[in-house]
Amino acid sequence: MGSLGDFEFPQSNALLNIAGRASNDNPLDPEEFRRQGHMVIDFIADYYKNIEKYPVLSQVEPGYLKKRLPTSAPFYPESIETILGDVQDHIVPGITHWQSPNYFAYFPSSGSIAGFLGEMLATGFNVVGFNWMSSPAATELESIVMDWLGQMLRLPKSFLFSGNGGGVLQGTTCEAILCTLVAARDRTLRIIGNDNIGKLVVYCSDQTHCAFKKAAQIAGINPNNFRVIPTTLSTSFSMCPKALRNTITADVEAGLVPIFLLATVGTTSTTAVDPLGPLCDVAKDYGMWVHVDAAYAGSICICPEFRHFIDGVEGADSFSFNAHKWFFTTLDCCCLWVKDPSALTQSLSTDPEYLKNKATESKQVVDYKDWQLALSRRFRSLKLWLVLRSYGVEKLRGFLRSHVKMAKVFQGFVEADNRFEVVVPRNFANVCFRISPSAVMNKSSNGVLGEITNSNDISSPRTKTKMGMVNEVNQKLMESINGSGGIYMTHSVVGGIYLLRFAVGATLTQESHVIEAWNVVKQHAHAILNSIPTTQ
Repeated sequence: MGSLGDFEFPQSNALLNIAGRASNDNPLDPEEFRRQGHMVIDFIADYYKNIEKYPVLSQVEPGYLKKRLPTSAPFYPESIETILGDVQDHIVPGITHWQSPNYFAYFPSSGSIAGFLGEMLATGFNVVGFNWMSSPAATELESIVMDWLGQMLRLPKSFLFSGNGGGVLQGTTCEAILCTLVAARDRTLRIIGNDNIGKLVVYCSDQTHCAFKKAAQIAGINPNNFRVIPTTLSTSFSMCPKALRNTITADVEAGLVPIFLLATVGTTSTTAVDPLGPLCDVAKDYGMWVHVDAAYAGSICICPEFRHFIDGVEGADSFSFNAHKWFFTTLDCCCLWVKDPSALTQSLSTDPEYLKNKATESKQVVDYKDWQLALSRRFRSLKLWLVLRSYGVEKLRGFLRSHVKMAKVFQGFVEADNRFEVVVPRNFANVCFRISPSAVMNKSSNGVLGEITNSNDISSPRTKTKMGMVNEVNQKLMESINGSGGIYMTHSVVGGIYLLRFAVGATLTQESHVIEAWNVVKQHAHAILNSIPTTQ
């Protein structure tokens, strides 16, 4: 008999009877669906109730599941009870628990009751809403919800359907970037000719998400024309408009054609914010498309006190954020707005005979298949609609602010302990920190510590050696913490500095979990620092 908290599975002989009965049923029988659906809901509810009992980071070894499961699919039906027992026994051990209140890695993938139930409704209807006619409600709700969200973010009206722009729900930011890049590419090639695709140049910073490089490869941009603007710790790793302009100027003088700039609000490593206004001003001088990637931080910008982080967005051509990251809407749900929907549709439209219909020909409807890469699409707007209605703007702001408050608590702990330091300023709910060089090197002599902390020349051999030692200690700290299973964090390396990222945002996280997380960090840091050999 398997169990998950209070959830009990029947004995095997009962399972055989149920399996035999179910095998004669229609696979979408309403009453059997009701019975099994209740069981799955109970299973998931018990999972959330007991989620803190599991190590946050899965502790299994590669290939573990192949050893546990049969080598072929079952020939006869198996009962939902048997299957759920195997989920508990074999699948749950291999899950890294993103919904755990002790999950502080990467960025959050925050869920909610409304998001879950909206996903359930969308899956239940199971519509394939590629155009308006295929499911009018799916298309029209998406357009309405995207205008609602745009208003909450105080996006310029030019991004909304009410202002001749429009919004679409993509699966991920990777798709949003690729769609807008293709639109920018084709907009330029229609002027200069397809034969000149090798002259097109795109721009980003060294903190931009790797999805952009993949999108450029797919879009046919010459790899040699992928420009990366360096950032520095002194500017908190935000992109420098002057450096961008200098790079573009050199490219234009070389006969190349700048077409696309990706600016980021909330970079993956440190949540750095690129200065949108000045960057858009530079791009405008060269007729470039500007896309703003706010995948993580866009959510918090519904709060008035954080809206300034996207000031200057009025100069951009497109803007996106992931509701499945920090907006309590389950994966996948990326919100993309564009000022000129025709730029997307000119690049992405298809019009085969079997999809022709009077609604499309009337030009009075939106066919979202022409705003994305794939033809088929899910009813994503339903779960977003449930989240907005179930919690309202006020409560959503409260949830987000509570996460920022908890991040501030953790930051306070770091700053109060002289063994640690905050590496870059905290903008949102992610704290980037490390064991400080002074804590690692306090037994060193010959001014080496000053060389690490004060020198502008981090390339000198002695400095690099000591920086490597500090980085190694912090890497050991992270691996030790994650190996314990109590909490889970991830890292990054920026400006040669290995840092730990403490990202608050899991829906179940409370301040008590943050306090306990800090205790875990201290305990492991104490052990690692005490293991460093003393030098003379």
